[in-house]
Amino acid sequence: MERSKTESITNLLNEFLREQGLETPLNQHRLIEMWPEVMGKAINQQTSNLFIKGQTLHVKIKSAALKNDLIMNRAALVKRLNEAVGAYVITDIKIT
Repeated sequence: MERSKTESITNLLNEFLREQGLETPLNQHRLIEMWPEVMGKAINQQTSNLFIKGQTLHVKIKSAALKNDLIMNRAALVKRLNEAVGAYVITDIKIT
């Protein structure tokens, strides 16, 4: 018996998730889980209420100074978080 087409399990799983509409929610969950690793312990301790609506990550920050710093660096943060997940998940961050 000869195999005519072989695919990696990763490709098959990704295709299945995409077909079932589960790829985006899974990537959103991964991005939120990556926040502490990408941002570091100090920033993560000042963070609460992370959620994604549409393609916008919503984050509540306790410190006003930190909030201003993050707002100024939103574009870089979006890029870093998307790279950490390995997918284009968010386009913006709303920091409150």
